[in-house]
Amino acid sequence: MARTLYLTGEDKSPTNNPITSQWGLFFIGLVVDTETHVIHAVDCTATLALTVEFVRELLVGRSLLEDDALVESITDRYHGSSQRALAAAVRNAAAKYRDLAAGPSA
Repeated sequence: MARTLYLTGEDKSPTNNPITSQWGLFFIGLVVDTETHVIHAVDCTATLALTVEFVRELLVGRSLLEDDALVESITDRYHGSSQRALAAAVRNAAAKYRDLAAGPSA
């Protein structure tokens, strides 16, 4: 089996945010190591390249299973208008990852 997988998380961004007018939702894409659960790569639907770079700095190299710590880092350090959407998208991706890791339900 492949050692990495790609998954997304999404949430609604504020109505006055350019992300909403351009994409409708805030999306985050993650490449995660399935053995260590560490995030290897990140991209998101931010309108500024600096935002994408900063989100990568916040998440790459950290475990997706530690979503409380990831959200705390987002809350402490990311003060853009899509802060809540980013945090919720990370939680959404972490929930999807846990479901995938648990395997098919019986």
